[in-house]
Amino acid sequence: MPELDVILRGGLPRNRLHLVEGAPGAGKTTIALRFLLKGVANGERCLYITLSETVEELVASAASHGWSLDGIDLFELVPAEADLENQQTVLYPAEAEFDETMRTITARIEATKPDRVVLDSLAELRLLAQDPLPYRRQLLGLKRFLQGRHITTILLDDLTGGKGDGDLHSLVHGVLSLEQIERNYGAARRRLRIAKMRGSDYQSGWHDFALVTGEVLVFPSLIAEEHREPPAEGAVSSGLAGLDNLLGGGLDRGTTTILVGPSGAGKSSIALRYVMAAVGQGEHAVYFSFDETLETLSRRATALNLGVESAVQAGRLGWYRSSPSRLSPGEFVWQVRREVEDKQARIVVIDSLNSYLGTMPEEQSLILQLHELLTYLNHKGVVTILILAQQGVVGDVQNPVDLSFLSDTVVVLRFFEAAGELRKAISVIKKRTGVHELSIREFRLFPDGMQVGPPLLELRGILTGVPVYAGPSEPLLGLGGNEAS
Repeated sequence: MPELDVILRGGLPRNRLHLVEGAPGAGKTTIALRFLLKGVANGERCLYITLSETVEELVASAASHGWSLDGIDLFELVPAEADLENQQTVLYPAEAEFDETMRTITARIEATKPDRVVLDSLAELRLLAQDPLPYRRQLLGLKRFLQGRHITTILLDDLTGGKGDGDLHSLVHGVLSLEQIERNYGAARRRLRIAKMRGSDYQSGWHDFALVTGEVLVFPSLIAEEHREPPAEGAVSSGLAGLDNLLGGGLDRGTTTILVGPSGAGKSSIALRYVMAAVGQGEHAVYFSFDETLETLSRRATALNLGVESAVQAGRLGWYRSSPSRLSPGEFVWQVRREVEDKQARIVVIDSLNSYLGTMPEEQSLILQLHELLTYLNHKGVVTILILAQQGVVGDVQNPVDLSFLSDTVVVLRFFEAAGELRKAISVIKKRTGVHELSIREFRLFPDGMQVGPPLLELRGILTGVPVYAGPSEPLLGLGGNEAS
């Protein structure tokens, strides 16, 4: 689990006693097995002591991930109805004293002489002890027994005795807490944190993780200041002069642009225009779509003479179809980082923020995480384009959430009425990094490809109410014979 090692700033300290705690189903056994399998791969002796599951259950759990437990000594303490012909040593906890159980455990460790040990789980030991005093005394004795034997030990606890054992925390060297959050709809979200790691530096806070076939994927939370680079120079052009002029020359590198407007106004098409212009210049770009499939986007892009599908197939454009009900915020940030750090993506599009905000109900926390992500992308010199769909199509449209403070440039698109037709207008509200046009221009996608017309001087109500154009027809695209710029 290299990403967990990143959080731990190098990994679990060797020859220490660590606790992994979490409710049933949080992923404790899977993480413990992955820990031992890594030891086997390193040529170390590994021992798994189980009081809660049989060997058959452990083997089946490992097989579901495509893992083999060959090389791991499995020592089970099982109920009387277990298979007596099993090759592992069998003990009946219900019929034995707690101290005898602990002596059996230490004897097995002494006989195996392992480098790594997992004890699963402390809940059964608490039931055997029936009293906190002998329970703590025996665990302290286990800790002293392990000292000097060069063994890295993980204790598993399912927290059936409560939310946490403060006394137990004081005995161990490190504590890894796991949590599983059930959503009202969609996949459960798993996350972890390092509650304690004595004498070690580690990254605090919660980190999302996922259990997938064959692997435990950990997504370290992002610290933007650790990725600061020299300021990026230059701007990215769309290849459409009128659009670039409106934005004062294009989108500056290391900045965030938010495209705001009602559904169907052309936000995604503008983002695609900049993406494909960058791809055409040999740069890598990535498009994260929460709302639209690649097939529908490709058909629209083809009508705009933008070869999206071929760019994706050639690997020049990264495409992610993200499901808000299945994706955790940490996993999304990690996907962005891999495209930027591994594939050198220079443009990142998130379409749309409305769906992205649906990945987590704690909106304030998600906005803080988004702020950290945008700061990171700015430090990396990436052009970030965010798409925010407003509520409503015509009339008094409203923003579902105000995120303008997170962006360096704000572009607004609106529908307006002129000459008996529904048309589109585009304007730039702000640009922190330079001068931009204050004019409002007509914007059109079809039938002649993307076009931006001259300034509309007689347009009223673009910011409030229902925009209406009351001027002459010459400035309008397709009416006065004006060519798009």
